[in-house]
Amino acid sequence: MSEEFIIALSQDALLTVLLVAGPMLASGLLVGIVVSLFQATTQIQEQTLTFIPKIIAVLAAIVLWGPWMLTVLLQFAHKILANIPYYVP
Repeated sequence: MSEEFIIALSQDALLTVLLVAGPMLASGLLVGIVVSLFQATTQIQEQTLTFIPKIIAVLAAIVLWGPWMLTVLLQFAHKILANIPYYVP
């Protein structure tokens, strides 16, 4: 295996991780910002107030984007498993 091959495989793996984790992270970030604005507006400084909405948002993102995330992961796994002969010299 050459260095270019390993770099390309690593880039593909990192891109897959970012694509799969992106919807959940984005929804948690968006809900966190909204709850923080709500807390700043109402001056309610309860630290545990953000946990439940974030958990619900992440679970909703998993339900909504789950089939797409599974497809992306299966495509990556298929590409890795189909190219096993090329990985071993």
